[in-house]
Amino acid sequence: MADIELPDVMKAQFLDAFSTAYTLRSVPLPTLSSPHDILIRVDAASYCHTDAVLAAGKMPPYPLSFPHVGCHEFAGTIVALPSDSPSLYRVGSRVGVPGRSFHPCGTCFECSSGPSALDPDADPPGYSVYCPRSQNNGISAPGGFRQYAVVDSRQVAPIPDAMSAVDTATLMCAGVTIYAALKRCGLKVGQRVGIVGCGGGLGHLGLLFAAHMGLKVVGIDNADAPLKLARSTTSEARIVDARVEEAANIVAELGEADGKSDRGDMGIDAVIILPESQKAFDYGITLLRNHGKCVVVSFPERGFQLSARDVVFRDISIVGSLVGSNKILREMLEFADKHNVRASVKTFPLSRLNDLVNEYHKAQGGKLVIDMALPNDLEAAP
Repeated sequence: MADIELPDVMKAQFLDAFSTAYTLRSVPLPTLSSPHDILIRVDAASYCHTDAVLAAGKMPPYPLSFPHVGCHEFAGTIVALPSDSPSLYRVGSRVGVPGRSFHPCGTCFECSSGPSALDPDADPPGYSVYCPRSQNNGISAPGGFRQYAVVDSRQVAPIPDAMSAVDTATLMCAGVTIYAALKRCGLKVGQRVGIVGCGGGLGHLGLLFAAHMGLKVVGIDNADAPLKLARSTTSEARIVDARVEEAANIVAELGEADGKSDRGDMGIDAVIILPESQKAFDYGITLLRNHGKCVVVSFPERGFQLSARDVVFRDISIVGSLVGSNKILREMLEFADKHNVRASVKTFPLSRLNDLVNEYHKAQGGKLVIDMALPNDLEAAP
């Protein structure tokens, strides 16, 4: 099963109840249970907004039980595979791990669908990130806040040689999510996209991806730290402070720059909504020109209210975007490697996960990552 000697126990951070701190404990290594399983040494584990939502008890019925190991965007090195593994990966291969889709059924309508004219980027029949019977590492199954993890060889992607585990981990949810949302916009080179929430983890990556896709980019945020991060991320985007600049004024400014005089022909071609805020949603819709598209990524508990007049009279289309297929995941990693797309990160050792969480709630923007190479007080864990 393994070509290298493995320890009997590992350290892991556990959530024992909602709205509580994580607890570091020693536990046995997880075991392989499927030919598709691979055991990885976790090298980096990134914190996502969903981790905070889950820990606060706002994603029922998840987690299914306590204690729970969070993190659904991580990266590591393969240390063991089953003898009957059909995977082309080998011990020593470095892989990025998105939470979805762990142990898909392979037979449901999602897994059986495959690529189509409507979804050319779907994975081949037999696997789907949308499988309703699959598990999700870090949400319905144990995730990456531990030294070793069992993952599905079909859900992972190879890490480019020039990319670190820390950089890869941030792309396994934030990266593939915003990349897939940009593709969902369906824009051509030279068209204009807006990213509401451009100074967050997904948003600042979206600025980079969009600029390298050849799109004209308008980034919107409403707090000092995220706006500072957005402006330092790229000079190829128009960054808007929504606290002082009205959406209608931005539309007029863009219309003047484009030589347009009809309101319906002024504004942006598509907008991505990242914050869980009705004001953010309304701001983004106002920025759209007629026939524009709104791609919703966030999922506020009470949802969003939309204007039927925008949908009917302005022909605004509203679609959702959750994650990308494994095909999109690999494409995104290759794109990020080629164009040197990297998140702004701050790293912590595993033993300081609670410090990372406290930093997250300061809303400074960027990504926060557990780097397993950093020294920490692991020996103090029971």
